[in-house]
Amino acid sequence: MIFDWELFAFVFLAGAALVSALMVIEAKEIIHSVIYLASCFIAVAALYIMLSAEFVAIIQILVYVGAVIVVILFGIMLTRREIKESEKR
Repeated sequence: MIFDWELFAFVFLAGAALVSALMVIEAKEIIHSVIYLASCFIAVAALYIMLSAEFVAIIQILVYVGAVIVVILFGIMLTRREIKESEKR
């Protein structure tokens, strides 16, 4: 049996995208969710590169990873967060 590096890379990137997408849902902090979302978008862009769709991969990185993550982070920074009583101590 010959080891195929392309199959290994595909399985690794697909697994990374799946795990990071699940971690977006499971993360308690919004910042951690944003980091997991960015890693999911980057893994999907890498899968597009493997499919020889470089233009779609570049658009994926520029639009989603760049613009959407920046908008989400600005929304987080501009939103007031109430401090609980237990966190004040």
